[in-house]
Amino acid sequence: MADGGTRAKAKATATATADVRTWLRRNGHAEVARQIDDLVAAWARGGKRTRRNWWDVLAGGSRGRPRRVGGVTFPVLAEAAARQANANANRKLRPAEVRGRKVSGGRPAARAKVPPAPPPTPARARARVSRRSSAASHPTLADAEADRRRARPFLKWAGGKRELLPEIRRRLPATFATLHEPFVGGGALFFALGPRAAVLSDSNERLIRAYKGVRDSVEEVIALLETYPKSKPFFLDMRRRDIDVASDAEVAAWMIYLNKTGFNGLYRVNSRNIYNVPYGAKPETRICNAPNLRACAAALATADLRCEDFSKVASRARPGDIVYFDPPYIPVSVTSFFTSYTKGGFGMKDQERLRDTALTLRDRGVFVLLSNSSAPAVTELYGAHFDCIRISASRRVNADPRGRGRVGELLIVAPPGAPPGAPPVSTKGSRRTG
Repeated sequence: MADGGTRAKAKATATATADVRTWLRRNGHAEVARQIDDLVAAWARGGKRTRRNWWDVLAGGSRGRPRRVGGVTFPVLAEAAARQANANANRKLRPAEVRGRKVSGGRPAARAKVPPAPPPTPARARARVSRRSSAASHPTLADAEADRRRARPFLKWAGGKRELLPEIRRRLPATFATLHEPFVGGGALFFALGPRAAVLSDSNERLIRAYKGVRDSVEEVIALLETYPKSKPFFLDMRRRDIDVASDAEVAAWMIYLNKTGFNGLYRVNSRNIYNVPYGAKPETRICNAPNLRACAAALATADLRCEDFSKVASRARPGDIVYFDPPYIPVSVTSFFTSYTKGGFGMKDQERLRDTALTLRDRGVFVLLSNSSAPAVTELYGAHFDCIRISASRRVNADPRGRGRVGELLIVAPPGAPPGAPPVSTKGSRRTG
């Protein structure tokens, strides 16, 4: 019980710290939020645990003087001082005075006047959301199953496969054990299938942490998103934030917010892993879709989430499993080259490693399906061993409007059991290249 209480207190402290930092950023105190970020990260690296009340710190000392924590002097904020003053006043009220309970002598005590509630703050609003959600939601197994089947991708991802799901699903086996997606991206196939067992992985650590945040702390993610304004200054502040030191829930909220308000829904980083997409929110942009986030959390409840290289799937996939590879595409032209979802990129050597991994899995008896562009290099890589099926898809996530619209793509099918070096297998009703 003691360990459980300690963990509960630590979790509550982490949530409260996130609330303070979110409020600071929303109300023009981003630099103060960054100072707290830096201190919390430094303490974490040193193995130090703290239950610091940052509202108290920002309210100042007894004489209104700034407080100093970890060598940093924090400013006194009037809003924080008012908040703490109200909290202290409420704590001083005895239960008998508040409820009019009988006291000595058998006479009811006079009701004390309770100070008026302080103006709402984002932190209080999030607390109300959290209490309301936890009190109202005690899902049954049937509820969880319904949510799992309603889930849709919570991120708009370049090369997302939502439109191609009918083409993909009709080529999959009717039954399978585990779904493996080593380039999970937006997870369109996973959410469409709703499998009982799935391993979702990607080399983009922030993406996997976002999935973990939604799976493990969806109410915190929702609470954060509901306080984020749709504004360019806030977007630019979020873009500059050192998000890698934050919690998984904060990473999820950060990525969802930037994905919704960044230009054309792109996620792109430079060689220093800094997100560099410009602002592009539209009037109709919806930042927080709480029902879908909860459905996604239900769908992800049994998923194994891993940040790793795609080749690791070869060590765990077994006969009867499905492996779906949706890598950054080989460009059909020099100007269409875009694989900057991670700072390392994804080049031709990686494409060759991917082909070899697919062959290894196929020869082991695993059903393998890949997506890629219709570039000649793709047919050269896969044409001798796989069935390359040409399909048409629309592309809406592209920095250059001329790159959007209908494009040719390939679905590359490798049913299990074909011997090494076998010719391409035929797929009924498909159009094969070559």
